[in-house]
Amino acid sequence: MKKKIFFVAMILFHVFLNSMILIVSTVILRDKLSAVREQCLAEHYVIASSLLGDMQALEQRGNSVEENIDGLMRLYSRYLQGKGNGLAVSFSGEWIYESPAVQPEGSRNAPPDTGYSQDRLVYMENGGAPVFCVYGSFPAPWQDYGLMYIGDLEEPIRSWRHTKNILFLAGAGVTLMMAFFLFQFLNVIFRPLRQISGVSAKIADGDYGSRIPVRGKDEISGVAHNFNRMADQIERQIRQLADAAEQKQQFVDNFSHELRIPLTAIYGYAEYIQKAPVSDEERYECTQFIMSECSRLQRMAYQLLDMALLRREEVTYSDCSVKQLFAQSEKAMHMRAAEKGIKLTYALPCDYIVRGNSEQLLIVLDNLIDNAVKASEAEAEIRVSAYLEETHVVVEVEDHGIGMETAQLSHIREAFYRVDKARSRAAGGAGLGLVICDRILQLHHIEMSFSSKFGSGTTVKLLFP
Repeated sequence: MKKKIFFVAMILFHVFLNSMILIVSTVILRDKLSAVREQCLAEHYVIASSLLGDMQALEQRGNSVEENIDGLMRLYSRYLQGKGNGLAVSFSGEWIYESPAVQPEGSRNAPPDTGYSQDRLVYMENGGAPVFCVYGSFPAPWQDYGLMYIGDLEEPIRSWRHTKNILFLAGAGVTLMMAFFLFQFLNVIFRPLRQISGVSAKIADGDYGSRIPVRGKDEISGVAHNFNRMADQIERQIRQLADAAEQKQQFVDNFSHELRIPLTAIYGYAEYIQKAPVSDEERYECTQFIMSECSRLQRMAYQLLDMALLRREEVTYSDCSVKQLFAQSEKAMHMRAAEKGIKLTYALPCDYIVRGNSEQLLIVLDNLIDNAVKASEAEAEIRVSAYLEETHVVVEVEDHGIGMETAQLSHIREAFYRVDKARSRAAGGAGLGLVICDRILQLHHIEMSFSSKFGSGTTVKLLFP
C-alpha cells in the first residue's frame, strides 16, 4: 500500500512539475521572441528610413540606385555584422543585395510579394539557422524596392535552452527531494499501521496483552485507540471464555465425583445382597441405604433441572410480602429445625413489600435456612430477620454454627463445593443449593453477602433493590 501511494504520488508530482516547467519555458521563449521581434521592427524602421533618404540623395545627384546599392548598404551591414544580423534589398522581385552575415549569397528565397503595401511582413525562417525576418516595401516612387531585416535567433534560443535545462535540472532536484520527504512522511503515516499489523499478528499468536502506543489526536491515532479497545474486549472475552471453560470443567469434575460416591455405594450394597448370605434385617438395611442414595441422586437431578430452567431467565415478577415469605418458610423449615433440636426464630418489626417471584425467593430463603441447620449443633438458635437499611430491605439469616474461614468463603458459590464434605453428605447435601440461590438472586438483582468466623457462626444478608 505504501509503495503504491509513493509511486502514484511521485508520478503525479513528476507530471505536474514537468508540465509547469514546459509552460514556463514556453512563456519564456515567447517573451524572448517577442523582444527580438520588437527589436527587429524598430531597427528595420530606422534603417529603412535612413536608406530611403540616401536613395533620394543619390538619385538627385543623377546616380543609379541599383548600381550603387552595395556602397549604400556597406555601412549598415558593417553596423549589424557585430550583432550577427543582416540586411537584404530587393528590386522588382529579385535580390540586388544580400548581407553574408546570416546566409551565403544566393541561398535565400525570392522576396515576398507585399503588393506594394506599406504593411511589413514578419516571419521566421529556419534554414541553416533560425532567423527572424522583417520585410517591407518603400513608399512611391520607390515601391519597387524592398528592405529585409534578418535578425539572428541563435543567441536568444541558446539562452532559452540554457534556462530550460536549468529548470529541468532544478525540477529533477526538487523531484528527488520530494521523493525523500514523501518517503519519510509515508513512514511516519504508516508507522501506526505497521504497529497495528504487528500487534494484530501477536494477538493472532495468542499474546492478548499487546497494545499499540497512541500518540496525537489524528485519524490514525483514533484507529490505534479503537484497535486497543477492540484488543481489550477480545482479551476480556477470552479471559471470560477461559474462566467459563474452567468452571464448566470444574463442574464436570465435581459432578463426576458426586455421582461416583453414591453409585459406588449402591453398586457395593447391591453386589453384597446378590453374592453374600444376608439376613432379612441386613437386606432391609442395605435396601434402605440404596434408597437413600437414590433419593440423593434424585434430589441432585432436580437441582440440576432447576439450574437449567433458571438459565432461561424467564421470571414473572410481582409484589411480594416479606411477612408472607417468612410465614411460608416457617411452615416448611420448622420440622427440619426441630429434628435437630434447633430453635428457629423470625423477627419482623413490620411488613415489607419487595419485587420478585415469590416461589423463587422462598427457595432462596429455605436453602439459606437449611444450610444454617446443617452447620448448627443441637440446641442452637437460627435467627431470620428483616429490616430497612437506608432505602433497601435487608433479609438476614444468622446462625451460631461451625462458621467458615476466609479461604472457604471464596468458594461457597461454586457448584458441588461443601465446607464440611462429611457432614454435608451425611445430611444429604449435593453442594448445589447456593449455586441455585445465586442464580435466582442474579435474576432479581439482589446482592448476597456472607460474614463468617470459624467456630462462631455465619450471617447471610440479602439486599433487595
